[in-house]
Amino acid sequence: MAPQTCPFLTIDPSGRNLYDEIAQIRARGPAVEVELPGGVRAWWINGLQLNKRLLAGPETSKDAYRHWPAWINGDISRTWPLAIWVSVRNMVTAYGDDHSRLRKPMAAAFTKRRVDALLPRVQEIVDRALDDLERLPKGEVVDLRAAFAAPVPHEVVCELFGVPHGEDGPRRALYRIIGRFFDTAISLEDAQANAVDLYATLTAFLRYKRAHPADDLTTALIAARDEGSLSEQELMDNLILLLTAGFETTVNLIDNTVHSLLAHPDQLDLVRSGRVTWEDALEESLRYEAPGAMSGLRYAVEDIEIEPDLIIPKGDPVVVSFAGAGRDPERHGPDADRFDVTRATSRDHVSFGHGVHHCLGRPLAMAEATVALTSLFERFPRLALADPGRPPKRLRSIISTGHRELPVLLHGPRTGPRPGPRPEEAEAIRKLSGLRGTSGTRVPRA
Repeated sequence: MAPQTCPFLTIDPSGRNLYDEIAQIRARGPAVEVELPGGVRAWWINGLQLNKRLLAGPETSKDAYRHWPAWINGDISRTWPLAIWVSVRNMVTAYGDDHSRLRKPMAAAFTKRRVDALLPRVQEIVDRALDDLERLPKGEVVDLRAAFAAPVPHEVVCELFGVPHGEDGPRRALYRIIGRFFDTAISLEDAQANAVDLYATLTAFLRYKRAHPADDLTTALIAARDEGSLSEQELMDNLILLLTAGFETTVNLIDNTVHSLLAHPDQLDLVRSGRVTWEDALEESLRYEAPGAMSGLRYAVEDIEIEPDLIIPKGDPVVVSFAGAGRDPERHGPDADRFDVTRATSRDHVSFGHGVHHCLGRPLAMAEATVALTSLFERFPRLALADPGRPPKRLRSIISTGHRELPVLLHGPRTGPRPGPRPEEAEAIRKLSGLRGTSGTRVPRA
């Protein structure tokens, strides 16, 4: 094995310089040993093709209880601030037959019928959020992440899983908990308290759903548990996966796409003019700013030969970097760090995973983001960044890629043509939603 470049690159848990660190790692080689928050060392992989290989093949596992010796023998403490990303037992952390067993009830619950039935409600949620924005005083700086990008997916995921409303109900608690869940700069005490809060909230929620079954994903998963397809712990941990991933990644997709389009007016004009589609913009956003920067840790099931003189030893942890893969210059060219909605390779990314671990929620996330973006830019055609010269602060995370806030002006300078979806996009949205109507794809609010 080639000698490791020393000292180890220590990854900043705040994520503030994530892409600079990715560039440094890329310059050192295809697989580089780094130090993660809490002093845990892992191999970092940036290349797109190598990412795909390790995601799709049997060489790596996400089951720490079977394939990470340092976790099994206690060298990695259960009090490690990122321990919850390792300790959960769900379909993402499962390996082999266990993965197939756990994924099956999730796939059965996440049907196209259920997603299609939800889309008219998505439009209602989006319209209500836009109505709230319209009531704000003109000229006021608005945090679009807090006022739009986050509330919309939160309401959608709560609808999907049947999370009840109420002042002291689980919706507000989950919103708060998930915000901390992805904070990789969080203190040990806060991380542990958040984990306790998460499990207590979900325990109470499952008790409620057993007493109040309905046509929602949680009830479907409880039925799978009752049929013996998964254990109570696996039920709980799969809920953690689906609720957190279903919320955070869609928030970031909307947030990042809006920011990238507003920061690159020439690219926004291409979408507004119809020369490229909203789907093109979303795919380029997924490549350019993967909503999830990494997939959590994987572990070498066997010695993995990267190059003849570079081998990842069996049992070592591996970081598959979605953010790094999206900006791989070997696939996307020397301008891979540039946002370009006309890029021919924009769809070649792993932001929704790859192979057996591809994201079940991709169709909903893409449809949800399309409805949100087309409606937002139609309602506010002069939307603009409040301070174009100052990039928004990034989330405190090496896992979640987005902004702490996205300050915008809803009624900025009048430039460019009025945006709107192309006719074929509007028709696709109407078909998804089972609606007939105008190119704005609106439905009456309840």
